[in-house]
Amino acid sequence: MKIGERIVLLRERKNWSQKDLANKVGLNTSVMNRIEKGKRPLTDSEILKFSEVLETTTDYLLGRYSQDKDSSNIKESSNTDEFNDPDLQIAFKDATDFSEEARKQAIDFIKYLKEKEKRHGRGNK
Repeated sequence: MKIGERIVLLRERKNWSQKDLANKVGLNTSVMNRIEKGKRPLTDSEILKFSEVLETTTDYLLGRYSQDKDSSNIKESSNTDEFNDPDLQIAFKDATDFSEEARKQAIDFIKYLKEKEKRHGRGNK
């Protein structure tokens, strides 16, 4: 999968149009279209901006992880203590075997739980 295809995948997961994403990263729609089709390379600063806006890592966008092995929608955390929980580690490891649809459902469910926790004053982020 190429960088443009990864951008499309992440954009569609957020239910954003090309125009939505273009506005968020500060590009016009025609440039966004060429990037997604692989007809225009990205600059280093654009890759960083896309990773921030799409809440992923630059490594994922650059294809350093295969689709089956990465956690494309989980931004790397500066506080790794959160991932020292053995149950979370097992859950994330098990999730690498999920189909793309199952992975999306798991991510959506985690987002739902995070919002629920936030509404009850228990979310920390």
